[in-house]
Amino acid sequence: MEAKLKAEETKSRGWFWWLLVLVIGALVVAAATLTILRDFRRSGSASRIPGHPGAVVESYAFALETALQFFDVQKSGRLENNRISWRGDSGLRDGSEENLDLSKGMYDAGDLIKFGFPMAFTATMLSWAILEYGDHMSAVKQLGHAQDSLKWITDYLVNAHPSANVLYVQVGDPELDHNCWQRPEAMTERRPLVEVNMSFPGTEAAAETAAAMASASLVFKKINSTYSRMLLMHAQQLFAFADTYRGSYSVSIPQVQKYYNSTGYGDELLWAATWLYHATGERSYLRYVTEENGKGFANWGSPTWFSWDDKHAGTHVLLSRINFFNAEDVSMAENLDLQLYRISAEAIMCALLPNSPMATSDRTDGGLIWVIEWNSLQHPVASAFLAVLYSDYMLTSQTETLYCSGRSYKPEDLRKFAISQADYVLGKNPMKMSYLVGYGSDYPQYVHHRGSSIPVDADTGCREGFKWLNSSDPNCNVAIGALVGGPFLNETYIDSRNNSMQGEPTTYNSALIVGLLSGLISSSSVVRNFA
Repeated sequence: MEAKLKAEETKSRGWFWWLLVLVIGALVVAAATLTILRDFRRSGSASRIPGHPGAVVESYAFALETALQFFDVQKSGRLENNRISWRGDSGLRDGSEENLDLSKGMYDAGDLIKFGFPMAFTATMLSWAILEYGDHMSAVKQLGHAQDSLKWITDYLVNAHPSANVLYVQVGDPELDHNCWQRPEAMTERRPLVEVNMSFPGTEAAAETAAAMASASLVFKKINSTYSRMLLMHAQQLFAFADTYRGSYSVSIPQVQKYYNSTGYGDELLWAATWLYHATGERSYLRYVTEENGKGFANWGSPTWFSWDDKHAGTHVLLSRINFFNAEDVSMAENLDLQLYRISAEAIMCALLPNSPMATSDRTDGGLIWVIEWNSLQHPVASAFLAVLYSDYMLTSQTETLYCSGRSYKPEDLRKFAISQADYVLGKNPMKMSYLVGYGSDYPQYVHHRGSSIPVDADTGCREGFKWLNSSDPNCNVAIGALVGGPFLNETYIDSRNNSMQGEPTTYNSALIVGLLSGLISSSSVVRNFA
């Protein structure tokens, strides 16, 4: 959790976007003529569209299997089918002070707090990965694990929403937690609850939880229809709560500013409404993101990095999906705004391509997208996930070309960029080490993680456990699948438990790399409709 301090003060800073603003600004002026926007750049000589998953890339398949295990490392509650030998039941009384069962869910990072805002984002990203690349996951026998991890979170989120306008967004006190270093199974400190409600609203947290519920309802629609309908009901209630009682959860709950401070809630409202449109097909949600709130919340012309705090880039890509595959189902006014979302998504893609005239300069010498030193891998992995998605949207829709300030690129160029980021994470970097724990022969041994660092049979209380934090020995338990924070700008990494800036893993980073690896396991088209 220490690695989140000041980690997301970068919503619109650090970008080399001035050229993009000019390009998109000119396109916005011309929006009235965009109804026939390049005929989606299709032609009769389009590349072959792959169908079912092709040959499996074994390295990515093994990396996916590894990454998915971190969710088992992070589980709270009474464990079922436990795959991690050094983990046991924990947090069984979480929520009991309000007669709630909040025992499930996942610990945020190397700490023992359940932060609902990033946990919900984790669920949304797991859902998105499953919806787009579930066939890839199934081909390597990992789909069940992904679905089980998702449900472990959504079970918690359902219980954290006991009534229409109340959402519990935190279990545990970060200050108390940071004064302890102990295994989750041995927690002794008080674990208070934090809620948002009509008097103390939390639009970001409620809207992100609505997105998680709506996207997960699609995942479970065919395999557990009753559960899917329940998730959708919660999603619609939470979205109404978030939109009706607008207010930042960072204002209502000032203590979260030190850990997961939000820089605005407009993006979460658009993100949630977009997922609700995909889940329900109700036009009111499409109007919400286009005619009613697109201009106010979408930040067209000012792209930002995709993260747990900023959903703009993800929303641009997710709404581009409608423009690629379902444009005939929308009105002219809605289509104009959807095209603006797609133009913004294209600008993001152009910025990611390293040899594009619009390429961002925010990279290491080795080619890794690099924005901030805290949790530096979040942004390149998130960007690569969006790139492989957009590449597959182009392939599926027979869109041959992406134009970047006069130069043309193919879907495979975006995929090549995504591969470069994934390969960097997995070991093709100046350190020649994998940042994914358990993958390859050389990976971090001193991960900033309480449970991983303390022996199972250690009899330590709150304070006594700090001897394991400060020990010179490697972690005694492998936090399999943990994606650590990542390298510095100079591409160095200091493997020390006290280096939380670089060495602390997070569940939302794991969700992002699961999505990226799932897309790269094989080549195939994506489904045209989630339903």
